[in-house]
Amino acid sequence: MKYLSLFFLCLVSITTGAQVRGNWTELFNGKDLKGWKQLNGNAKYEVKNGEIVGTTVYNEPNSFLTTESIYEDFILELEFRLDAEMNSGIQFRSESKPEFKNGRVHGYQMEIDPSARAWTGGIYDEARRDWLYPLEYNPEGKKAYRKGEWNSCRIECIGDVIRIWVNRIPTAHLVDNMTSKGFIALQVHAISKPEEAGQQVRWRNIRIQTKDLKPYVWDKLFVVNLVPNTLSAQEKQNGVKLLWDGKTTEGWRGAYKEQFPAQGWKIEDGVLSVLKSSGAESQNGGDIITKETFGAFDLQFEFRLTEGANSGVKYFVTEKEGNSGSAIGLEYQVLDDEKHPDAKQGVVVNRTIASLYDLIPSLKIKRGQRPIGEWNSGRIVVYPDNRVEHWLNGYKVVEYQRGSPVYQALVARSKYQQWQNFGMAEKGHILLQDHGDQVSFRSIKIKPGLDQN
Repeated sequence: MKYLSLFFLCLVSITTGAQVRGNWTELFNGKDLKGWKQLNGNAKYEVKNGEIVGTTVYNEPNSFLTTESIYEDFILELEFRLDAEMNSGIQFRSESKPEFKNGRVHGYQMEIDPSARAWTGGIYDEARRDWLYPLEYNPEGKKAYRKGEWNSCRIECIGDVIRIWVNRIPTAHLVDNMTSKGFIALQVHAISKPEEAGQQVRWRNIRIQTKDLKPYVWDKLFVVNLVPNTLSAQEKQNGVKLLWDGKTTEGWRGAYKEQFPAQGWKIEDGVLSVLKSSGAESQNGGDIITKETFGAFDLQFEFRLTEGANSGVKYFVTEKEGNSGSAIGLEYQVLDDEKHPDAKQGVVVNRTIASLYDLIPSLKIKRGQRPIGEWNSGRIVVYPDNRVEHWLNGYKVVEYQRGSPVYQALVARSKYQQWQNFGMAEKGHILLQDHGDQVSFRSIKIKPGLDQN
């Protein structure tokens, strides 16, 4: 059996150009492109001095040099260098199928980005879902890339967990189950100007492990988990917990009520939905709130809008006001900006999606918008010093500080001026609003008690 295994490894090396050394398989032999093939665009790929050199060609789409072999769970390591200010990437668990955009390469990509944005090591979903892990989630990771030098990267894909390091600095941690296997590819990005032709990106020392995988130890990196209503091992280690279990009403009750509403809300297939009614605020099932209260925290949630829908996620809700409508609290607006009139009100439009409702408008980032009917990722971060952030689909869109002079001035000219010390409670409930429109939620999770960073 031992000799048969050795024979098989030698056969693989001969047919694919790969070389097996210990636990590692060399994907590039340093001499030619055996074991690789080119897809989509006609950028130039060649071998020079033991390196794969990719060169941009004007008026060509994104080009990909892909492995002929398919990989599922693996650890990939390689080095790369940019000779110009050009965008590139490393595809993994990627595919090319005739039925998908005429063979367009699609799947996970480790971004190579030398621009001021500095997202090298982030995770992009080529030709599918756009950004999955932009490096706004990891400011320290932006410092990993070394301009004009050889950079190392490590990509771990083990089960649903995808982790990336650049120059041994962790840059991204994603949990996702859309694609479990695919090829690896080296991208030469399309260019928009003739003068950008001839720019080059280089790769070398490309190797992979597929057996007896030993991932790096867990770190404290923020995790983007796209598997609904689950917690990964690193999320648990980071202190994240589910606020909704995806199945029951445990941990929640109606605002100003002792029990969860008997009507107006539905739990089905891991989704919590407020049902459409008359469109009036809190007049059907009513708002629901967490039984637990929170001070500093990092709250994550996914939400899906129907056309024209209006809702919100409130925080620091105390129920002390005893008002007749929706319970009072700071509100992350959940809204269809195109169809709902609230998005068109006032000189300063501060009731759009992800805004601090009636106080601060959110930044409008085109790539951070999702079509109606698709899931959005929301995030609210409250630090112990009262700094607050609103995030939408990986982009920070609101930033303010509770109690600051600017905050107090905004409250004084808003609908909240009638409530003394509005939004300044030390702790409060998290609230999901019933505004009479159908809006769905899932993957509601929280990390209580943040540090000052």
